[in-house]
Amino acid sequence: MSQPSSAPPSASSEEDRVYVTQALAGDQSAYGALMTKYQQPLQRHVAKMVRDSAIVEDLVQEAFVKAFKALERYAPEYAFSTWLYRITTNHTIDHIRRKKLKTVSIDKPVQTRDGEMQMELPDTTYRPDRHLVMDQRNEIIAAAIADLPPKYHRVIVMRHQEEKSYEEIAVELDLPLGTVKAHIFRARALLNKYLRDRRSELM
Repeated sequence: MSQPSSAPPSASSEEDRVYVTQALAGDQSAYGALMTKYQQPLQRHVAKMVRDSAIVEDLVQEAFVKAFKALERYAPEYAFSTWLYRITTNHTIDHIRRKKLKTVSIDKPVQTRDGEMQMELPDTTYRPDRHLVMDQRNEIIAAAIADLPPKYHRVIVMRHQEEKSYEEIAVELDLPLGTVKAHIFRARALLNKYLRDRRSELM
């Protein structure tokens, strides 16, 4: 890891340091201040790697979730912005890699030198209780969403079940766009915690 610069911190870095300290002390408004400050710069950064604007917004939100979960591990002698951008970049690269994974169809014939060959693979994933497990998993996820505070529940439903854009949600609920994004971020964080606590039931 590179050594921190000996130059005095910039006003922006000092501001970030204060916000991080306040956030770690439990001040929720400090998280919001960091999101407001870096939301658009991060979106522009991610948009250079991912073209779909809706996915860009989601990736940035997810990067904030990752960063805030790891905030206690942030070393204040380094610039917060550099740390946040690194997390966002890595998260975006992981997304791109997942999307580019090559898959082989087992339904279509495969062309070989001897002609076409139909692939027949044994189903090693068969579980007689598979549908029951899926039903239980869906019930747990539905319960997690239903258990959210009303202001978080409505935005997460509109975003992920009704597939509305952030802008559409803001207009429909008559809320500032930043508030909508903050509510969705907080809702995702709560859902992640709920599901993480019940991980064994989702296996």
